Amino acid sequence: MNQQPLRLRKKHGSGEPVQATSADGHLLVEDQSIRSAIVAGLITIIVFSIFWIILSELTDRVFPWLTVVLGFLLGHAIRLAGRGTDWRFPIIAIVLALTGALFANAVVAASVTAEQLGTGTVQVLSAVTSMTWPVFFDEVLTAADGFYAACAAALAAFFSNRHLKRSEYHALRLWRKEQHHE
Repeated sequence: MNQQPLRLRKKHGSGEPVQATSADGHLLVEDQSIRSAIVAGLITIIVFSIFWIILSELTDRVFPWLTVVLGFLLGHAIRLAGRGTDWRFPIIAIVLALTGALFANAVVAASVTAEQLGTGTVQVLSAVTSMTWPVFFDEVLTAADGFYAACAAALAAFFSNRHLKRSEYHALRLWRKEQHHE
C-alpha cells in the first residue's frame, strides 16, 4: 500500500477500492418515491397537529416552538418514505414544513377558540371564511411563528435526504456522470 506522508492512517476501512457500478446508482435513483415522501409528510403534519392540540389542551398553554419539532419529524418521515438522493426531497420538505407550520398553527388556534366558545374544533374550522384569515394572520401569527417555521423548514430540508454509504455515493456519482455524458 502506497502510504503518503501527509495523510492520516485510515482506521475505518480496508483501503480496497469501492466496488460500485453505475447500475447500482440507477437502482438508488429508481428506489426514490416522491409520492411516498409527500404522503408521509402529510400524515406527519396531521398526526403532529393532533398531538399539538392534545398537548395544548392538557397543559393549557400553546408552545409555538413545537413547530421546530414538526420540521425534525417531517425531515425524517420524508427521508424514510421517499428514500431521496437529489434536490427534490429537501424542496418537498421545505414546502411541507412551511405549509404544516401554518396548518398546525391554524388548527391549534381553532382548538383554543373552540374551547373558549364551548364548541368543537371541527365546528370552528368549518366556520372559517375569507374574513377569518386576515384576523388569524393579524392576531394569532407572530414573527416568532415565522422564525420557528423557517427553522422547521431548514431542519426538514437537512434531514430529508437519504444517508448513503460510501459505495452508494460512489455508484450514484458514476450513474450521474454516465447520464451527463449521454
